Amino acid sequence: MRKPYAQHFESPGFLNSRPPSSGRDGAKAPRRSRPAGGGDGSRGEFVGRRTEMQQILTALTAARSGRGGAVFVTGEPGIGKTRLAVEALDAAAEAGMTTARGRAGTVGSVVPYRPLVEALLSLSRAGLLPDSEELGPYGPVLAHLLPGSRAPGAATVSHLMVAEAVLRVLTVAGRRHGCLLVLDDLHDADTETLAALEYVLDNLAEQPAVLLLIAGREPCVATELAARARQRGAASTLELRPLGRPDVHALVVAEWGSGPGEVTAELVDRVAADSAGVPLVVEELLHDLARPVHDGSLRPSVPAAVARSVRHRTERLGPRARGILGIAALLGQRFPLPVLQHATGCDDRELLRFLHAGVASYLLQPDESSPEWYVFRPRFAAQVLREDLGPTERTAYARRAANTLIGLHPGLPGEWCVHAAELFGHAGDVHEAVPLYCEAGRRAMAEGAMERAVALLTRAHRATDAGLAPDLRATVLELLLQSVSRAARFDAVPGLTAGLEALGDHDVPAARRAGLYAQLADVTVSAGLPADALRHLDVARRLLGTSPTGAHTAPVDLAAARVELSRPAPDRLRTAAEHARRAADAAQQAALPDVLGRALLMLGQLAPEQDAEAAAAHFARAGAIADRNQLPDLRVSAEVHLARIAMRRDGRPARLEEAQQQALRIGVLPLAYETGCVLALDEVRRGEFEAAGHRIHDGLADATRLRLRPVVSLLRLTEAVRYAHQGQRAEMREALDRLAPCVDDAPGVRPASYGLARAFCSLLEENHDAAEQEFAQALVYDRENPGVGEFGVSGMHGVMLLRGVLAGRVGRQHHADVTRAAGGTRWNRQFVGLAHAVLLGREGRAAEATVAATAALDAAALYPVARNLCLRLVARSAYEDGWGEPVDWVRAAEEYLHTAGIAAVAGACRSLLRGMGASVRQRRTGTENVPPDLRRYGVTVREFEVARLLAERIGNKDIAYWLHISPRTVEKHVASLLRKTGHPDRAAFAAAARGLVAERAHHLRSEVAVKARERYTWSLSQ
Repeated sequence: MRKPYAQHFESPGFLNSRPPSSGRDGAKAPRRSRPAGGGDGSRGEFVGRRTEMQQILTALTAARSGRGGAVFVTGEPGIGKTRLAVEALDAAAEAGMTTARGRAGTVGSVVPYRPLVEALLSLSRAGLLPDSEELGPYGPVLAHLLPGSRAPGAATVSHLMVAEAVLRVLTVAGRRHGCLLVLDDLHDADTETLAALEYVLDNLAEQPAVLLLIAGREPCVATELAARARQRGAASTLELRPLGRPDVHALVVAEWGSGPGEVTAELVDRVAADSAGVPLVVEELLHDLARPVHDGSLRPSVPAAVARSVRHRTERLGPRARGILGIAALLGQRFPLPVLQHATGCDDRELLRFLHAGVASYLLQPDESSPEWYVFRPRFAAQVLREDLGPTERTAYARRAANTLIGLHPGLPGEWCVHAAELFGHAGDVHEAVPLYCEAGRRAMAEGAMERAVALLTRAHRATDAGLAPDLRATVLELLLQSVSRAARFDAVPGLTAGLEALGDHDVPAARRAGLYAQLADVTVSAGLPADALRHLDVARRLLGTSPTGAHTAPVDLAAARVELSRPAPDRLRTAAEHARRAADAAQQAALPDVLGRALLMLGQLAPEQDAEAAAAHFARAGAIADRNQLPDLRVSAEVHLARIAMRRDGRPARLEEAQQQALRIGVLPLAYETGCVLALDEVRRGEFEAAGHRIHDGLADATRLRLRPVVSLLRLTEAVRYAHQGQRAEMREALDRLAPCVDDAPGVRPASYGLARAFCSLLEENHDAAEQEFAQALVYDRENPGVGEFGVSGMHGVMLLRGVLAGRVGRQHHADVTRAAGGTRWNRQFVGLAHAVLLGREGRAAEATVAATAALDAAALYPVARNLCLRLVARSAYEDGWGEPVDWVRAAEEYLHTAGIAAVAGACRSLLRGMGASVRQRRTGTENVPPDLRRYGVTVREFEVARLLAERIGNKDIAYWLHISPRTVEKHVASLLRKTGHPDRAAFAAAARGLVAERAHHLRSEVAVKARERYTWSLSQ
């Protein structure tokens, strides 16, 4: 419940001098009904005005002590002036002050002293108006003011007499507990009222009353009165500023009745930007957003109350200003003064006068970021003014402004091109607007602003039904298809398909239409619609005819390569490479740099795994073409693929993460999110499961929203691999179930789901037979539909090779083949290197085997789960053939795998240790308390308990008493500790172990002291 503002008064005197609840002089004035006026008067939550309210409360406190004063409250329409007055009336009424309120009106004929009369009548209705006897000679003046009076006196009275009468009313009404008089909308007040108020302000200081005077900031008599009163010290001014974002957030929460956490940051940002912090606009926007739509129609884009306010302020400026504002609104939300001046024909003086009036009316404000630019405020003002223009006015104003822009800025550099296109669009001249939108879209793509390019070219496409030339319609579609593909705006595909089909009815060359259908096929492939893509590609091939030129075949061949990659077929990689090679050759001959660069990217991706140098050469060449021809999306794509090669080679993701961020910045979204899948897979292999989970979750949300179906499939696969690398089969199965409906959206996912997920999980469960079958199934699926890159079968070759070598099925020749094919990646080097070590050991070359194993384990350092799995796999062979450090390896692996919760492999490691005759640490409650350095030696929980006491130089008998075991058992534990740690005696062990148990030393000494006293007491009793 809202707290009354009287509870926030800081003055103790104000709080402690509450009047009685009855009696004429001490009666609490009844609360008035609340005005129903948007942000100014509606009774929603009152936020963001604590400082301003405190200033008013201070004035009220002073009035109760007989020190009167006045406060002018100003600000733009809707800023909350009237609402602040209502809260002040509430606070005064809560404290027992007499309150009265009046307002100047604009409807009907002018009534002299209307605000004052309305306030006097409110006192009269409440029974608080002083009697004529109490006012002395000014009683008749008061009676003359009130309607229906029959008091004798002159027909007219001077404003000084009226002012003195009002002053005496305030004095009498507030003589016990003070009085608050609120006069609203004084910018519309008659001159008699303002003249009387000037006198009251000058004589209010010694009276128990406060005047709260509400007026706008537009130049008028009321603002002049406020300025003079402030200069004389007769009043203070309180200008209400727009709400900041925190206050807008609080207002959104209050209006919607939800908790702060339920209001999204996007909603608050939108409301704050659209409202410019004006409470009335905030409330109207929220009401508009919350209003249900039952008839399927669009909600009004501008809140009605805001539109009325803008129109009212515009009308007050006059018809000439309205025309100038209309031209400015056609220039956009922000507009340049030179263009406006040339378009309107204003001289400097007239333009300056207009600007001052617009700023004073809160319709305009200078753009602080750009000299000679102004912006409309609120943001809806320009839209309201545009909508109010008649067709003739709109056409004439817009064409005049567009021609002015072309004359002032030849070539329309930068944003001028978009401004001119919008102006011609407002004028209905699409033949001028569409080419300008196309040029602006080209520039946006050249700058890497793909989303902006889509927006601009979409405007051009919407205007193509107005009888444009077929060649221009085709140009719009070409540019829009390019931008849509790179920005992943697949929601536009149906409209593009319809527009392309409509070109068949016009005189557009068949070869050019073929290129458009090839582009459409490329877009639909990225959207995960291979059947649609194949259909569009068939149309493109039919349109090419029998003897096409290279310039026309290159885009079609490039699209064919993409379509080949999307279809499940054993030869898809070979045929895709053939199409890409033909596209590259034709594009080079026809001087088509964009097509050539993208064909080179395709060839690089399809290069054999063992030929990383050839792939890198293709990508580097594509990057050079991009640099020469200013193709930022091609440049970023080349850098992403080069970074992926580098990460596969050295395992370092920093360069790839930077390239992905650059792709996101310029809007090459399909590639950026596909790269996110690669980074997530790398995090899984590194054991960074939490980070991978966050990346997968965020990526799925974005890819689903953008309809990137192939990316969704890869992320679902990565999610399954994440669970597999933690040995969590149930969770992995659930992830694979989620993958099943979209497994065909990304060819190559099915074999990876067996080799990268199921088989690896089986290895972590020590189910080697199942892993063997799953690897074999992965190879079968890969032959049917081979994959490429990080999610291809090449990522499984290393572990399959190691298992084959350990099982004796694979020898030197196969090892050499796999090394050439897949040994260049750091992930595979760990498996390939250890397989080489096993083969060397079997050949009796133990020293060389140890060196090979050391190098392989160095490569495996980035991948802890795989590394420790490898240690478990090769340990027996290393032990039997006498190379490496198998016991230490298995102990380290057991420690990691046990901590990671991979119980099956950890148990296998303990069995290996027993088979090697090595000590096996016990896994019982308290193991986690044993310091890692001691766990590495195989120290058990009970031995650690003995070690703690040894470190404190306690003898065997006391250790036995402490631990409730026999002295003989203590001797065995001490001997085991010395043997495991390699110390010669108890003293050496105690000196070394003291640091390992230092964190427990203080508590241990206290416990030892207690036990010693108990031991001493027990010995005495015996």
